[in-house]
Amino acid sequence: RKAARELLTLEEKDQRRLFNGNALLRRLVRIGVLDENRMKLDYVLGLKIEDFLERRLQTQVFKLGLAKSIHHARVLIRQRHIRVRKQVVNIPSFVVRLDSQKHIDFSLKSPFGGGRPGRVKRKNSRKGTGGAAQEEDED
Repeated sequence: RKAARELLTLEEKDQRRLFNGNALLRRLVRIGVLDENRMKLDYVLGLKIEDFLERRLQTQVFKLGLAKSIHHARVLIRQRHIRVRKQVVNIPSFVVRLDSQKHIDFSLKSPFGGGRPGRVKRKNSRKGTGGAAQEEDED
C-alpha cells in the first residue's frame, strides 16, 4: 500500500509510475491477492492484511482439508509433511502463488503421503504379523 500510495502521487504518464505500478500489480496478481479485473493502483489501497494472510501456506493447507485445524497445519508444515509441487516446504509463512495452489499435497516420504509408515503403525503391523506366526507354530 505504501508503494502504491507513493506511485499515485506521481503524474499519470510518468515513466516510473507506469513501470513500477505495472510491476507491483503483476506481483500482487501472481500471488493471488488482487484479481486480474481490478488491476489499478486504486484497488491496491483497498487491500487488507487478511488478504495477504489468506495466501500463507499454513492457511492454504487448512482450507484444502489436509489438516484438522490451523494449528495442525502449522505442525504438519514444520515436520516436513507438506510439499508445494516437488519441493518440501517447512515454513508456514510461505506465500503460495496462484498457480502453485493446486500443487499443495503431502510429501512423498511422509506417512500421510504414502511413504514409510509411522512408528506406531510399524509397531502394530509387526505385532499383528508376529502374533500370527506364533499361532501357526503352536499348531
